[in-house]
Amino acid sequence: MKADALQQLTDFERCLRDERRVSAHTTAGYSRDLRALVSFCDNCGIEEWAGLDIHAVRAYVADSHRRGLSGRSIQRRLSALRGFIRHLIKRGLLRSSVADEVRAPKTPHRLPHSLDVDRLQRLLAVAPDDWLGRRDLAMIELMYSSGLRLGELVALDLQHLQLREAEARVFGKGRKTRLVPVGRKAIAALQAWLAVRGGHCAEGEYALFINRLGTRISPRGVQQRLAHWAIRAGVDTHLHPHALRHSCATHMLESSGDLRAVQELLGHANLGTTQVYTHLDFQHLAQVYDQAHPRAKSVRKDS
Repeated sequence: MKADALQQLTDFERCLRDERRVSAHTTAGYSRDLRALVSFCDNCGIEEWAGLDIHAVRAYVADSHRRGLSGRSIQRRLSALRGFIRHLIKRGLLRSSVADEVRAPKTPHRLPHSLDVDRLQRLLAVAPDDWLGRRDLAMIELMYSSGLRLGELVALDLQHLQLREAEARVFGKGRKTRLVPVGRKAIAALQAWLAVRGGHCAEGEYALFINRLGTRISPRGVQQRLAHWAIRAGVDTHLHPHALRHSCATHMLESSGDLRAVQELLGHANLGTTQVYTHLDFQHLAQVYDQAHPRAKSVRKDS
């Protein structure tokens, strides 16, 4: 593509980072997806963004599918493209979007892996034998207690945790803030961690969870430590942190049946996301329907 077209892409990435304050993870994902689009345009002889019509976008989707990308990954690429086009339209460089009518192929929802209560008990019962173990237990208890995403966990600072009120302030997707409750066991693990944290953190470091160097722990660091404890407890050699979030939601829903409360805890924008995430079965939906719908009870009693 021409140099000015590439510069427009660089300007968009800067806008995401500096003006819209999008997270570094999301910005990197947009950049990666749009660079794949640049490669496609180069192969097709498209030199400017104005030359990207709806037929080219559909060809881009088909090419991505042939390369083995899932429907979800292709949808993410389309979302990045739509965001970039809106940026160009806002700056008067394009008149309309050519990607709004293009859809990614559908793929079956893959339900997140979760742990049953017995396996979680085994994981949480392993006693820490050093300061890293105390940190790890606090992280695991907090993720399971409050349904945190991995990125939300590592972004926590000391000031975001209020143990007296048994709550934590979390920054979710799109930098949306929510308060989440912190359970009794998690509070005890956090208190044990905070009692030793000061002796291992770097000067001026405010991160709640730190690494061996005393600075904020990385998402990869959490993944590695969780895998370590899973193997040690004999529960799962491929345990991902997201399984703790999913387990929290699943166990809450099984006990309470309160889908709205689970939605608020997880920070989902709409209820449909929560329904898929917690793999509701028909029996639970029927139970909620019977309790909530004004005509459901009379119909079922009469039948």
